[in-house]
Amino acid sequence: MRPLAQLIQGKQPLVSVGPDDTVLTALSLLAQHDIGALLVLESGRLVGIFSERDYARKIILKGKSSKDTLVREIMSDRVSCVTLDETVEECMALMTGRRIRHLPVLGENNEVLGIISIGDLVKETISDQKFTIEQLVHYIQN
Repeated sequence: MRPLAQLIQGKQPLVSVGPDDTVLTALSLLAQHDIGALLVLESGRLVGIFSERDYARKIILKGKSSKDTLVREIMSDRVSCVTLDETVEECMALMTGRRIRHLPVLGENNEVLGIISIGDLVKETISDQKFTIEQLVHYIQN
């Protein structure tokens, strides 16, 4: 399997929002970039993550307005993160165990390098399994 560095290199540029932006701004960015979560950065530092799940559970179900609510009010501020040292399997185990769908990837100085989703990891796992199967078929046929 490819290392995390290669997985995040192939993704679109990092999209983030500030904690004092409105939820409506965050939702617009999610829709514009067709993504499910945004990193919340303050002065370049990761302070939270905003996801569709946050919106559904903390705005819609509570009858709040996305125009009047700030991201900081509903973002998840306890963010699980990984470094480039983690494997795809370790990331999948972390996501499964914590029931999360997105993981920020941090560098040596805790700088944000990117974000990976469960979908990214599933695609990589399927690709790796497909390659293994093709190699086994080739081996058996020859």
